[in-house]
Amino acid sequence: MIILASGSPRRQELMRQAGFEFAVRPAEVDETNTDPSPAKRVEELSARKARHVYETSREIEDCIVIGSDTLVASGETILGKPKDRDEAIEMIRRIAGTTHEVHTGVTVMWREDGKDRSCTWSETTEVEVYPMTEEEIAAYADSGEPYDKAGGYGIQGAFAVYVKGIRGDYNNVVGLPLASLWQRMKKLGLLEKVMEERFDG
Repeated sequence: MIILASGSPRRQELMRQAGFEFAVRPAEVDETNTDPSPAKRVEELSARKARHVYETSREIEDCIVIGSDTLVASGETILGKPKDRDEAIEMIRRIAGTTHEVHTGVTVMWREDGKDRSCTWSETTEVEVYPMTEEEIAAYADSGEPYDKAGGYGIQGAFAVYVKGIRGDYNNVVGLPLASLWQRMKKLGLLEKVMEERFDG
């Protein structure tokens, strides 16, 4: 059984898109992390989330826990989720007319041969944004879309009209690098196990 350690509706939709059947148990962990490397930061936070849910889900036999964390890096500045309108405007203004990076860390935890196993990695996607006027920035901030998203925008929403191009995995920007998750689980022998359980059930 797969458990997604995230309450993100976007990650859940991507999991369903891949054909996964899963339960949702959002991780409630301290997300404080000051590692200067965005990739290492999201990897550590994804591992922290997966570990928390894994440890509290031991009653579920053969569970596979997937934890994930996403952040946006604009130069040396890390952009998390904006706390208010002013912060949302500041974030959007920073990325408008520039190229920034979206980093997503993923951790998979499972039990095999009586031992706890884990695999952690991260994916990076470059996103180029068209220049935006102050009116466009304010209008987007007022749309309500930025507030639960790293970097203050959702590429799959209204902000799509400002995205000039991407280099890398689109789904990584949405919040979960679906293709690399599928390939890792396939390599680890977990994909076959999950699909067998699905069709046997």
